[in-house]
Amino acid sequence: MTKILLTRHGHVDGIHPERFRGREPLDLTVRGRADAAAVARRIADGGWRPSKIYTSPMGRCVETGAAIAKACGIAAEICDDLNDIDYGAWQFKTYEDARKDNPALLAAWFATPHLVRFPNGESLQDLAARSANALRFVLARHPKDTIVLVGHDSVNRALLLQFLDLPLSAYRRVAQDPCCLNEIDIDGEKICILRINETHHLDAIAADGQTR
Repeated sequence: MTKILLTRHGHVDGIHPERFRGREPLDLTVRGRADAAAVARRIADGGWRPSKIYTSPMGRCVETGAAIAKACGIAAEICDDLNDIDYGAWQFKTYEDARKDNPALLAAWFATPHLVRFPNGESLQDLAARSANALRFVLARHPKDTIVLVGHDSVNRALLLQFLDLPLSAYRRVAQDPCCLNEIDIDGEKICILRINETHHLDAIAADGQTR
């Protein structure tokens, strides 16, 4: 059996107010580094004993993965297929800018996300294919290990939809907060989801109110 501990990177600029972050090179904020330290402690103290960490190539995921690697005393490696969705021409646009640019496309992104391809960018089908490649790689290499994956809001949702056997049209039904924790056991065709978007390890940080 392979156990997947799936988390998202810590807080970055562009989450509130919302922007299409995607491949934008964003550093963790002060809160983001605190998020990463908190999820690292949660994983290190949780009794899981992970053997390897794979992260998106984006710096915010690499930094989050490094915090987990240090806490657990294991290695982290970049997996390109865990990269965030490519928003193309909408990269780092605010939602308001996107609405002015193409109101119909923005409305479709919220109503029927599985039918959208971003201008000069990717679709959710592209993202689902990449995330499936990452999962196949991990399962083939680590058939009996506990593995940490550090991804993004979008790529994590795509993975969880596959675990839940839900269509891409259900994309908005799955929330992924910064440095949340998901736990999935995979044994052949049997998939057991033990937790989704767990964030209690971040409660003290949220109460402190740090955002920079």
